[in-house]
Amino acid sequence: RNSYTRTARLSQFVIHRGLIISIIQAVFSALFYFATIAIYSGWLVVGYSTVFTMLPVFSLVLDEDVDAKTAFMYPELYKELQKGRRLCTRTFLTWVFKSIYQGGVIMMLAILMFDDSFLHIISITFTALVLTELLMVAFEVQKWHWIMGVAQVLSVVFYVSSFYLLPTYFDVVFIFTGEFWWRVIMITLISCLPVTIGKYVQRKLSPPVYVKVGRDVEEEDFP
Repeated sequence: RNSYTRTARLSQFVIHRGLIISIIQAVFSALFYFATIAIYSGWLVVGYSTVFTMLPVFSLVLDEDVDAKTAFMYPELYKELQKGRRLCTRTFLTWVFKSIYQGGVIMMLAILMFDDSFLHIISITFTALVLTELLMVAFEVQKWHWIMGVAQVLSVVFYVSSFYLLPTYFDVVFIFTGEFWWRVIMITLISCLPVTIGKYVQRKLSPPVYVKVGRDVEEEDFP
């Protein structure tokens, strides 16, 4: 059961990770009269697909909503899997809508509200993109494992290191200013918070089976 749920979540994040950067490119092209100009090129795309986001996403294989002992004790957890709700058209479209919203917000806010410099737009949007992906992974984790924390930290270290390793893609002087970071933080929060709040409200109104089982286990442990 845990293998299935981990695989489902991992596949959804792989889809989200690729689609959100595609949406950013599509919005960027649309805003500039559908010009065939890549907003991210070369090592930025390679880094995004590998060292900047790969470790946190793949660390989700260590996540578990219930432990193995609880999974064996409650057959209803397996009954839920038979309905195919973890990986279906509905969940796929949910992640597609998340990607469209987040990619659109990141690109449009950066261009329409903040900066006219192309290099600054790249720095702001790419940093917000990486932070959004890392935060989305963090918000999806049910039970933290120390390797997940290491993966998040290493991704941030690799990304900060790229400021110096790839100086042609970043304005290093601008990046280490408060003006840059308040813009990035604002865009990232607008990108992540509505999605996260919506998920929290939906889970409160209609909790999944594993949440109900977790409450039963807690009541048995602490009567």
